[in-house]
This record gives sequence, C-alpha cells and structure tokens, in this order.
Amino acid sequence: MPLGKSRRKPLALALALPAAAVLLVSGLQAGPASAGPAGARSAGEPATGRGCSSYGNVTLDTTRNTTTGLYELNDPKRGNHKTYDMNGATTGSGTLFTDADNVWCEGGRQSAGVDAHYVQAVVWDYYLGTHGRKGVYGNGRGTCSRVHYGDHYANAFWSSGSGCMTYGDGTGTGNGRSLITIETAAHEMTHGVTEATANLTYSGESGGLNEATSTIFAAAAEFFANNPNDPGDYLTGEGTDIFGNTATGWMDKPSKDGRSKDYWYPGIGGIDVHYSSGPADHFFYLLAEGSGPKVINGVPYDSPTYDGKPVKGIGRSAAERIWYRALTVYMTSNTNYAAARAATLRAAADLYGTNGDEYATVAATWAAVNVK
Repeated sequence: MPLGKSRRKPLALALALPAAAVLLVSGLQAGPASAGPAGARSAGEPATGRGCSSYGNVTLDTTRNTTTGLYELNDPKRGNHKTYDMNGATTGSGTLFTDADNVWCEGGRQSAGVDAHYVQAVVWDYYLGTHGRKGVYGNGRGTCSRVHYGDHYANAFWSSGSGCMTYGDGTGTGNGRSLITIETAAHEMTHGVTEATANLTYSGESGGLNEATSTIFAAAAEFFANNPNDPGDYLTGEGTDIFGNTATGWMDKPSKDGRSKDYWYPGIGGIDVHYSSGPADHFFYLLAEGSGPKVINGVPYDSPTYDGKPVKGIGRSAAERIWYRALTVYMTSNTNYAAARAATLRAAADLYGTNGDEYATVAATWAAVNVK
C-alpha cells in the first residue's frame, strides 16, 4: 500500500486530503507484477562505498560485479538487498543501479537510489540489532527497493508478493527523494513483518493494530538510526515534502489530526483503520515516554490520559521489546484491542516478570487509553 492513509499507515496523514493524496501513507499492497529478484545472489565481491544522500554522507554496502567491473547497489550484508531504477515504469524490476568508482555522489537519478539503499539498511539493522530479526521475513533473505516508479507517482508502498519497497517521484521536481525516508521505509516494511508474524487482518480493530504496529516501529527505527538530519520523533509525515514537511500525525495525541482517536470506544473497529490505530499509537507513546508535557529531541509533546491519571513511561527500549514480542508471539490475525492488552501483558511478564514496573505500567497505560 501506498505511503498515505489508505490501508496501512507509514506516515499517519489523517487529514482531509484530495482523493489521490489519501493513498499517501498506507501500507501493504499486493503490488505490481514481477517486482524484481529480491535477495537473489549474484556473482561479485562485497565492497564498501560512499553515498551522498538526504541523510548526509553515508556508507553503502555494495557488490563489485567481477564480470563488468562495476559496483552495484546490492547489499551482501543484508541478504543481497538490491536497489533498482524503474525509469518511470510500473511493472518489472527495473535496472539495477551501478557505479564505476563506488562513490555514489553523481546526483540526478542516482540520488533516489542512494537514499533507498541507505534507509533499507537502517530498517534491517534496527530489526536485527533490537529484536534479533534477520530481515522482513526473519530468514536472512534481503528484499529489494525500486525508485522512480511511474510518472510523478506521489506515493510509496510495500509489495508482499515480491518483497519489494517501491517509491514514486512525487509531484515536485521528480528526484523522488522527498518520499524516501527512514519512517516511510520502516512503516511500509513493517507491514511485511506483521504479515509474516501475527498477520493482523486489515480491517476492524485488528486493522487499526496493524497500522499502529507500522507507526510504532517506524518511530523506533528513526530513533535507532540517530541520524542528525532526521532526529527520532513521535510524529508522522514530517519528512515528506509533498505535505510541506509538516507533521500529519502525533502519537502523543493522535486526535490532533482531526480524525484519529486517542482512546478506545465500542465501535472503533467500524472506522478507517488509519484512525482506529490512534489508541495503540497513543498507548505506545505513553508506555515509552509517559504522560504530560515534555520535549524530546527538540519536539514538544503533551500526552493526556483517559482516566486523568498520570503515566510514568518505562522507556522506549522496553516498550519496543514488549510490543514486538506481543506481535510475534501472542497476537493473531483477529486480535482486537482487548486481546492486544492481554498480549502485551504476557509479553511484559515474559521479559520483565509480573512484579516489576514494566508489567504494572503496561496495565496502567492501557487504562489510560480506555482499554481494560
């Protein structure tokens, strides 16, 4: 699904948008046919290149093709993840990016490839370093990235069938970089992780939890990257210039977008999953950071609670581990909010025991978003 609010939520853009724009910030899509040989091995030698990206000068893991002598955006450290130029096409795998000297700073079409290759590495490293997960499917096999998809296609999406992350160029200059962010990649690729684990049905309350899971781990990956050009935050959409680089979602108070819900209520499963995800987004923020006013990485937050009782967060690291274990061990396709509460309590008990602050805070935080 695309990178808008349509099926799953990479950047929670829950505003009154034109019909075409509503797709911008969604999630998993069946995807175009033949998205490319993700993870396939190719003859070559591992190499380390340098790229000029939107995130500054970055290290790129590449492969030197021993037949052509060219360097390829083929990441041997991450399951041979490959990055392709679609050249405006909407089917096929496109052309693998190559470079003569492994210094990827030529600009032009190459720039989007550099950004996409970098952000996929961040997402892989986040899941491996934090949760011990080797790639989207947990099997050590890389996926692929495709850039310059379509004609000014203002969206990005994850294709479950092909295991490929795809980015359009947007409606601006056509360099495509405005759509390629850590948040977008992590949000969309997390739909693949969810599909491979709990497989939360994309409708009703389980659909809201599916969307929230992508928002949660997108924020977590941003903090993990610790890149000064994109500091970690609990906002969504702020790095995507097709919306003026302004935030379109707030995890500390999801209702600030005008449509998302801060708290659970009977019937919440009947609304769009991008808005029913609000209580889970809110839960995670409160669990990690606590309620009330604070400033994190220069961004002000002020998170309320349903019952008016303050919540003292347990820290982002513990909150991430609890949500991941709940997702991968205890949630199932039809998990609703009540079942998510039970799943996270079981996960907290597994990780920290039932007598610690973590377990008690999980229970108190669900009450803070009206899930009991």
